[in-house]
Amino acid sequence: MCMCSEDFLGQMYCTLGEVVGSLGSRMERSLIGIPGKNCGTIIVKAEELGNCRESVLMQFCGNKLDKKDFFGKSDPFLVFYRSNEDGTFTICHKTEVVKNTLDPVWQAFKIPVRALCNGDYDRAIKIEVYDWDRDGGHDYIGEFSTSYRELSKGHSQFTVWEVLNPKKKKKKKKYLNSGTVTLLSCFIDVEVTFLDYIKGGTQINFTVAIDFTASNGNPSQPTSLHYMSPYHLNAYALALRAVGEIIQDYDSDKLFPALGFGAKLPPDGRVSHEFPLNGNPDNPYCSGIEGVLEAYYQSLKSVRLYGPTYFSPVINHVARYASLVKDGSEYFILLIISDGVISDMAQTKESIVNASSLPMSIIIVGVGPAEFDEMIELDGDEVRISSRGRFAERDIVQFVPFRDYIDRRGNHILSMARLAKDVLAEIPDQFLQYMRCRGIKPQHSSHSTSSKPPSTLVHPVHPLQTQI
Repeated sequence: MCMCSEDFLGQMYCTLGEVVGSLGSRMERSLIGIPGKNCGTIIVKAEELGNCRESVLMQFCGNKLDKKDFFGKSDPFLVFYRSNEDGTFTICHKTEVVKNTLDPVWQAFKIPVRALCNGDYDRAIKIEVYDWDRDGGHDYIGEFSTSYRELSKGHSQFTVWEVLNPKKKKKKKKYLNSGTVTLLSCFIDVEVTFLDYIKGGTQINFTVAIDFTASNGNPSQPTSLHYMSPYHLNAYALALRAVGEIIQDYDSDKLFPALGFGAKLPPDGRVSHEFPLNGNPDNPYCSGIEGVLEAYYQSLKSVRLYGPTYFSPVINHVARYASLVKDGSEYFILLIISDGVISDMAQTKESIVNASSLPMSIIIVGVGPAEFDEMIELDGDEVRISSRGRFAERDIVQFVPFRDYIDRRGNHILSMARLAKDVLAEIPDQFLQYMRCRGIKPQHSSHSTSSKPPSTLVHPVHPLQTQI
């Protein structure tokens, strides 16, 4: 046994999001860890496994297959098996049955390469040929083996396999085969992913909206959801940090508009449902999640919690910016953190239906003990949300109740990681759905510099017009 004593050269911490969000998914960072010494730099590159993103469209035909039916020919179909690492086989596809023929032509079918061979081009793929019987006791005709590498050659040539029945081969000396199967066509399609767009320069713009209504309780009281304890973060701050720290890695300039709603603002006490947490309507941007938290704490000291709870103004705020950039270069994510009953449900539904055709997603985190029936309805997982007879073009809302993620043993790091995972789970699919519906392909150039929307909270002269 070799006992090696390696020298410590330095260390660097980062998230996967930071790497893939870097220019060209390449990140260079300084190594640290040895006081007073320059430890040099390390370069980290991220690459998504390409062969696991391929799908293949194939069409097969049979020729002179064995006759199995007494009163007719055969009713053949194919069964595809993926081989497992332990030598067993798992069914991954069945073709349709072609009735009463020994020369079937099966319909073309599409299958992910993951399902066919788990991305391993040389892993065995077994294909069995059966004659269909009504009673389910299908007759075995024969089989052959191939691999994805061999199948993929079918895009430039016909490939023919002999169908062999091992039992017949043993019994009959003159046995040749039980027919042949030919691969008529093979087209390989690479599925684009969320990361392809990020690497191509699509910018993620993250906006936060926080509920400042009186139902949260007096911020100076420990029972308040907005209570500023010197010892631990409140529910709003925990949710904001858990979600924001992941999203911020995909937002290149780390400048986030942070809004509040449902409070009376100084100096005149007017109620606002769309105010900048930093107090600057001309520039509502905060630097990083820490900047958002700082602005949130400052707002708690200066505004008066009031009401009612209106979601539509902050949704329309982000939608106005999203409506200006529909070419796939930017995508907007709005995080709303709120404690309960929505007072403008009809308007909120209309805002969401309008926004569903725009490059944006909405995350709602419900804090506190209230019933969240309305927020669950907005999520639209069970029933697609509609307003005045118009249905949302796609599902853009993800809701989670914060209380489901409170770890009773006090392990905040783990529970907040679970919250972030569940909250962000639907974003890539919502993002891809928008891009596919619009026929927008990822750019292959490096990150383009994207201009942020104008820093203003003023409504445009014309109301937001969106096509559904």
